[in-house]
Amino acid sequence: MSWPHLVFLGVGAIVGTGILTLIGVGADKAGPAVLVSFAIAGFVCACAALAYAETASMIPASGSAYTYSYVVMGQAVAWVIGWSLILEYSLVVSAVAVGWSGYAAPLLHAWTGMPMALMQGPHAGGLVNIPAVFIIAVVAAMLLAGTRKSATLNAVLVLLKIAALVMFVVVAVPHFDGANLQPFNPYGFSKTVSPDGVERGIMAAAAIIFSAFYGFDAIATAAEETRNPRRDLAIGIVGSMLACAAIYTVIAAVALGATSFTHFANSPEPLALILREIGQSAAAHFLALSAVIALPTVILAFFYGQSRIFFVMARDGLLPKALARVSRSGAPARTTAFTFVIVSIIAAFFPLDEIVALANAGTLVAFAAVAACMLILRRRSPDAERGFRTPAAWLVGPIAIGGCVYLFFSLPEQTKFWFLIWNLAGLAIYALIRRVRASKDRSAAFERA
Repeated sequence: MSWPHLVFLGVGAIVGTGILTLIGVGADKAGPAVLVSFAIAGFVCACAALAYAETASMIPASGSAYTYSYVVMGQAVAWVIGWSLILEYSLVVSAVAVGWSGYAAPLLHAWTGMPMALMQGPHAGGLVNIPAVFIIAVVAAMLLAGTRKSATLNAVLVLLKIAALVMFVVVAVPHFDGANLQPFNPYGFSKTVSPDGVERGIMAAAAIIFSAFYGFDAIATAAEETRNPRRDLAIGIVGSMLACAAIYTVIAAVALGATSFTHFANSPEPLALILREIGQSAAAHFLALSAVIALPTVILAFFYGQSRIFFVMARDGLLPKALARVSRSGAPARTTAFTFVIVSIIAAFFPLDEIVALANAGTLVAFAAVAACMLILRRRSPDAERGFRTPAAWLVGPIAIGGCVYLFFSLPEQTKFWFLIWNLAGLAIYALIRRVRASKDRSAAFERA
């Protein structure tokens, strides 16, 4: 792939559930002040993106934060980061599939009369989220067809998604009313628990919608399938972040001004709902249809990243070696199939907000690790070749680390508990793998002797 493919891969991953679906979740937690939440999450992500760009230009190999941690901080730390990335990518693919289902299910119900209960998970009164599982299967098939083919289709779908968002702005701007932004900050800045038991506040919203901005890290997993990784990775990461920051600022401001946030808070299809609220049913139908067609670009980007993380960890011997085999098209077919099974189960049975919160926990840990790797390399190898140098690295790096830590502790308490359980299980698996490998090494040495 070349750098335009990488920019489209990044934009395809970033512009997705964050603005098409999660703006409703964020508005429920912060009201109109979710605009500030977007700004905070975007700023932290921008600092992390700069650290990613420099580190990726120095270590142009697949594996993203896992590989960087392995090279800079050793295998044990790399395992923790890789284990966190597995959590992140698996849950993001599942979350986007659930968000896609939120737009697809009403359309399928209107077109076919299919009962909504057959298209929603247990959290919404149904049995299994069938549309979510279906779209994951479609994306898996695209990736098995080969990287370049899927990247080209991804670029076309990204353009469609941007066109739909431009349409939303054009239609909704005339209905902008500043009164809809009042009171601007009804729940305060820090995370607090409201009387109804929901954790609210600007930082509580920022910790959830943080996933609206990440996606550029999926670019770093494409290093070994990029023509000029030292140059193109940096362009892809920084370019996609700049484009998406501008898109998000405009869309969020227009959405919040067009109607009261209480009308679309926690809606699975907030932008389409806003258009219906202002009497633009045809535009709402077009937006929903565009989301159904184009949201799979996000699933594709993260599914791609997840299968490559599995592939690299298997190649390093930390997962079964069989997962590192590739098909004739060059795609890691076994890891893609394995990923499909995992993310389908999650998407079929769990609600969006719970999936996103736990995914963010893994991401925040990985982002902090990459920023730390950048600073360590600046100290350890100050004169090493860098395809991209982060400006003010000793300011940007600590901001990325501190911001990620603060957002992590702003996550729901239940999320932090399950993240701890996930990592304790990961450490137990790592200890078991080390013991098995040591036993095999001793046996091999004995046979040679």
